[in-house]
Amino acid sequence: MLVLHKKSMSLHVAIATYVSTGAYDTNTVDEDALLAQLLQELGISHQLLAWSDPDVDWSQFSHVLIKSTWDYFDYYPEFLEWLSQLEALKIPVLNQVETVRWNSSKNYLLELKAKGYPCVAGQILPKGTVIALEELHDAIQADTLVIKPLVSGGAKNTLKIERGAGKEVAQKVASLLQEEDFLVQRYIPEIVEVGEYSLLFFNEVFSHAVLKSPAVDDFRVQHYYGGTIQEILPSESMLAAAQALVTTFAKDSLYARVDGVEIDGVFHLMELELIEPYLFLGLSKKAIPNYKAALKKRLLEYS
Repeated sequence: MLVLHKKSMSLHVAIATYVSTGAYDTNTVDEDALLAQLLQELGISHQLLAWSDPDVDWSQFSHVLIKSTWDYFDYYPEFLEWLSQLEALKIPVLNQVETVRWNSSKNYLLELKAKGYPCVAGQILPKGTVIALEELHDAIQADTLVIKPLVSGGAKNTLKIERGAGKEVAQKVASLLQEEDFLVQRYIPEIVEVGEYSLLFFNEVFSHAVLKSPAVDDFRVQHYYGGTIQEILPSESMLAAAQALVTTFAKDSLYARVDGVEIDGVFHLMELELIEPYLFLGLSKKAIPNYKAALKKRLLEYS
């Protein structure tokens, strides 16, 4: 028999997801369904709703839990407007609107770099930039570059560019720069040689970690590009570096995922995921119990 906590009777949580087209959630454990199951076990009323659905009355909810808004970068102005709407309604949002807004543009990487945190930051190329590829290689001081939209996810429009790339590549880059702002970074060979680490935190406390390795002849670690994922135990130095980032930049966050690589023995941040990270709940025995405990503390004890 399910016994409801008195406080849970007043809770009605919106789980913010997206209208799936299969672009970003193929071959994955359905973490939306897992989250819904955990809230049900905690006796918390909830609904799964697409963030972009214009017919949703968000004011009817006690909390909005952003879980899988995986197309936000495809509709970025609308997403920012939605965040402002939630802010105006004064509904508690997990993670907080201010944090999500800050984290939604990779400009934060340059901010962290300027503050002395080891990270792969790069250089911003504003929309409309006209630049020769050779100039880019010289500016970044690297023979191999990676460019990606400044607001993006899922490796969308992410290109690896070798010095001396042909006219076709140059035209592709020029075309992309007419559409939006981009970030250009040096290519990190350690991603292919070892992989990218993801350390997961709930309520700023470390939960579990995985190593994501790209498929042969690819540099993208996402599983829908053929990447493989395995649970790992991070080194003390890696965990300390990730914890410092979470403590400083993810305060009061339900979840945080720190993605990075080790370069010459030093952990370098690739992405600090505070919006809608996949949490790898199906890969670690600790993940679901830790997530459930964090949800209980946040919704039933902090509220």
